[in-house]
Amino acid sequence: MFLLDEANKCFLCKNSKCKANCPISTPIPEIIALYKDGKLKEAGEILFNNNPLSVVCSIVCPHENQCAGNCIRGIKQEPVKFYEIEKEVSEAYLDSIKFENLPKNKDRIAIIGGGPAGITIAFLLAKRGFKITIFDSNEKIGGVLRYGIPEYRLPKYLIDKLEDKLIELGVMIRPNTLIGPVVSIDRLFEEGYKSIFIGTGVWNPKTLNIKGETLGNVHFAIDYLKSPGVYRLGKRVAVIGAGNVAMDAARTAKRNGCEEVTIIYRGDFEKMSATNKEIEEAREDGIKFKLFRSPIEIIENGVKLINKEEQSEGVEEFFECDSTIVAISQTPKTNIVSNTTKLETNNSGLIIADERGNTTRAGVFSSGDVVTGAKTVVEAVAYAKIVADAMEEYCESQNS
Repeated sequence: MFLLDEANKCFLCKNSKCKANCPISTPIPEIIALYKDGKLKEAGEILFNNNPLSVVCSIVCPHENQCAGNCIRGIKQEPVKFYEIEKEVSEAYLDSIKFENLPKNKDRIAIIGGGPAGITIAFLLAKRGFKITIFDSNEKIGGVLRYGIPEYRLPKYLIDKLEDKLIELGVMIRPNTLIGPVVSIDRLFEEGYKSIFIGTGVWNPKTLNIKGETLGNVHFAIDYLKSPGVYRLGKRVAVIGAGNVAMDAARTAKRNGCEEVTIIYRGDFEKMSATNKEIEEAREDGIKFKLFRSPIEIIENGVKLINKEEQSEGVEEFFECDSTIVAISQTPKTNIVSNTTKLETNNSGLIIADERGNTTRAGVFSSGDVVTGAKTVVEAVAYAKIVADAMEEYCESQNS
């Protein structure tokens, strides 16, 4: 009843700003109209066809900057919580639909990396009759969805649902398979894969390049979030960085028994790359913030900091803690590019690809974080839709 009341608040704008400011142009007024009419299956089908990861994006998108942040009703009142309607509709659709495994009469395609981009392309091309194999270095697909976003934010069962749907469509999945050192790009082409997609994300943590980063009480956030239960951080923890990953690491540490968790950042709240919602929820979880501080050295019982505040700039101070988590962004791993030819990267190690995903090697496509650097899930899906079309066109051109 609550969500129907929410739907009734929508003005059903003809030139809707919510849709215009959605990176994947979700037809929000159309979905809300169908929802009000009780046509949940039709609404779910439209959402899925537009965005195969709709159920995920309904949770993890920065709604305050997109649909909710551009709702006309939100100018004078509370914006419509479309994302809650989207979650209910999308999850109900995945629960009710059983995809048909259509004959796979088109080319064989390899997808390296089962993250948001790889999953999207697998769905789209499998439905078009391509023989799809996802190669993932982890035991389960999902990439950042499974190993980078905490369970309390994105329940893993939703990723399992998506995997089940891929299997229904006839997608093959090879877990625990690292492409590059043993199975190379060249080998995949030799064995009949017509086209290859690389969506391996950014899993190498960036370092602070300060003394003490190799100590036993220092951890990288992207590693910590993969399996927080195996870490013994102690009672007092410092998290260096202020993006969404830093907030996730801090909140996860708090939820895993750390008594006091403090985010240390060189600027103020306005300069943080984390969303306002993430910052606010971190505060609600009891996370502390130490602003205008930069680390200069990590030791066994804390972090040496430089004060960046105007009135005391340059003053050194010491922050005592049991463990330090470094969360200052990530870069790609080099397993693939270091074991193949003609695949070029930029100075940051990101794969060079054009707006349609074409890399510098014919037949190899790439998109997602490994091309753009860390972005939102919905941006990765939107880019992947374009790349899927380009891959299909490439295969057709090779067969003509």
